[in-house]
Amino acid sequence: MSVERIDVAGQAQPSGDEALFFLDQSEALHRAFRPIIGPDYRAHMAAMFAEGAGLVQLFDQGEVRALAVWRAFHTTYCGYRLEIDDLVTDETQRSKGYGATLLTFVEAKARAMGCDTLTLNSAVPRARAHRFYFREGLHIAGFHFSKDLKA
Repeated sequence: MSVERIDVAGQAQPSGDEALFFLDQSEALHRAFRPIIGPDYRAHMAAMFAEGAGLVQLFDQGEVRALAVWRAFHTTYCGYRLEIDDLVTDETQRSKGYGATLLTFVEAKARAMGCDTLTLNSAVPRARAHRFYFREGLHIAGFHFSKDLKA
């Protein structure tokens, strides 16, 4: 299981044998952002971990305040990339630097892994998030098209 914990300064914290406990602490925050996650959060995340995904939790005062889900893979158009699936901050805890700390931590991870590119997708209506991403040095590189296959 790939669950990492960091503090508000972006310093890695030991997780050891408590990984499932820490994973469970992410569930409510993660579901608030991604209600599509199935009823068994552990199983959903275990499937993602088996595919190479990782989860980073930012803790402050003993609580998960923000999280990032990421995965790294090779592409034909931007090389070896680390993509952030989710970058979520508790709505009541926004503007405290948690998102920037997580993004910095994940970027450092991508560089350490030898990635060529850091990417993320953000829904069109999320203007506040877009301002944050621009401020953090990300740019719009293209359009992400999708088609719902279950409709």
